[in-house]
Amino acid sequence: MNIPNILTLFRILMIPVVVVVYYLPQSWSFLLAAVIFTAAAITDWVDGYLARKLGQMTPFGAFLDPVADKLIVAAALVVLVESHSSIWMTVPAVVIIGREIVISALREWMAELGKRASVAVNMLGKVKTTLQMVAIVILLTQDPAMRTALSAEWLANLGLLALQVSAVLTLWSMIVYLRAAWPELRPKA
Repeated sequence: MNIPNILTLFRILMIPVVVVVYYLPQSWSFLLAAVIFTAAAITDWVDGYLARKLGQMTPFGAFLDPVADKLIVAAALVVLVESHSSIWMTVPAVVIIGREIVISALREWMAELGKRASVAVNMLGKVKTTLQMVAIVILLTQDPAMRTALSAEWLANLGLLALQVSAVLTLWSMIVYLRAAWPELRPKA
């Protein structure tokens, strides 16, 4: 166990904390949930940086890091879809979660073929993830009933727009990955 792996485990442990805090019947619960989510999201960058800088990259960390990312994003999106109950929130959430399932399966299958490098994370994936995290943080701060001083329609709309743009980037990155894997996916003549 090393520092990067501990940070990744911390991110996973923060998932139920974000969910529970979000649903607390307090006016500050949305902001605190967003702060906790932000701290967890920052550990995604920090654990990767430390793993490379300290030479502490491990098979366990390589496996767990993307799982932690997908779990916390999916949990936050489910909470947001439930509390905001809007097609404008639901469709991007389904696209994002669905893409993660498809690409995870694709990477696993390509790894079995010894061609995982052809579907490795690229810059588009990093931009997509960053925009998703920003959108989720903004949306977590927004009280669906607009009871708090921090809640503002313009901010909620900005968060929704960022989520929708990230969903488009999500589809785009999925197409990029599928095109890279297409030679292995198409029927052999």
